[in-house]
Amino acid sequence: MIEKQALAPVTDFEEKVVQVSRVSKKTKGGNQFSFSILVVTGDKKGQVGVGLGKGKDVVSAIRKAAKKAKKNLITVPMNGATIPFSVLVKKGAAQVLLKPAPQGSGVIAGGAVRAVVEAAGIRDLSSKILGTSNQASNVYATFAALKKINQMVALKGLKLKSISEMEAEEEKRVQALQEKEREGKRPAPQKAPQKPASPKAPQKPTPKPAAKPNPAKPTPPKTPKKTTKKT
Repeated sequence: MIEKQALAPVTDFEEKVVQVSRVSKKTKGGNQFSFSILVVTGDKKGQVGVGLGKGKDVVSAIRKAAKKAKKNLITVPMNGATIPFSVLVKKGAAQVLLKPAPQGSGVIAGGAVRAVVEAAGIRDLSSKILGTSNQASNVYATFAALKKINQMVALKGLKLKSISEMEAEEEKRVQALQEKEREGKRPAPQKAPQKPASPKAPQKPTPKPAAKPNPAKPTPPKTPKKTTKKT
C-alpha cells in the first residue's frame, strides 16, 4: 500500500523584477551576451525572498531568479501592518534604515526598498537609504535588515499582533463610531402636548388702609404771628 502524503498548501507568490543587467563575455568565437536579473518574490503575508538569475534570454533568467528567491524565503515578523522596531543595516556599500510607522501612513521608501517591503506585506513603513544608490545592493541590505528583525524577535521572544488581529480591532472601532453617529442623528423623543391652563378670574385690587395719626406725638398748636405797625 502506498501512503498518500499530505500536500503542502499552495500559496500565491508575486514576483517583481528589480534590476535587469546585460552581460557580455568575450570568447574565441566572439562576444556572448547574457542577462542577469534580480527578482523579489513574496506572498504579502510575511514571507519574502530575493534571487539572482542568469540566462541567455530574459525569460529563462527570470525563471531561475524566481526559483532561487523561493528557496531563500524568510518570515518577517510584523506588529500589525508595520515592523516592531527600527533597524539599521550596512551591507557592503549599501546602508538602509527601516523604521516603524503609524497605521495609515503607507510605505515611505525608495524603489528597491519598496519592492522588498511590499512583497513581504508591510503596509506602513518609513525608510532611508544612507549609502549607495545601486538598486541590487539596497535590495540585499533591506533583505538583511528584515532577516535581522526576525532574529531579534526570536531571541527576545516578543509577542506581536498579526494583521488579522489589527483589522479586527479596526473594524470594532469603525462599528463603534458608526453607532455613535446613528445615535446622534436619531430625532429626540417628542413630549406630549400640555393642556392650556384655565383662565383665572381677575382679582380686585385691595384698597390700602389710611394712615392713622400717631397718638404718642401730639401735634403742637399753631401760634398766631405778631404784626408790628410802622409809625
